[in-house]
Amino acid sequence: MAIKSLDDLRKIKEKANAESSARHESGTQVIVGMGTCGIAAGARTVMTAIMDEIAKRGLKDVSVMQTGCIGMCQKEPLVDIVRPGEERITYGNVKPADVPRIISEHLVNGRIVSDLVVAKL
Repeated sequence: MAIKSLDDLRKIKEKANAESSARHESGTQVIVGMGTCGIAAGARTVMTAIMDEIAKRGLKDVSVMQTGCIGMCQKEPLVDIVRPGEERITYGNVKPADVPRIISEHLVNGRIVSDLVVAKL
């Protein structure tokens, strides 16, 4: 859509805000530990792999967020999956190669990847 007026720009902004707020209220959240300990352990490459996998699969109702250190530095990189109505699952020592399996099994199909789980909240 070509933006020809201020009204066109407002409509685009309203649509983007509506889609964004819907994702945060009802969708699944992926939270990546990006404290210094997480970054040192490779969280940036894990975050990139997560974003790439979500885009590749065309998943729309997913928000990817960052958090700081939560005190499990020895288990970094940490990735939390929060699906609506389900308990929060924390995966630890996540490698970029683990991401497609976590996204496919847990995010898409609702099956927890047990061998990578470090906490359930």
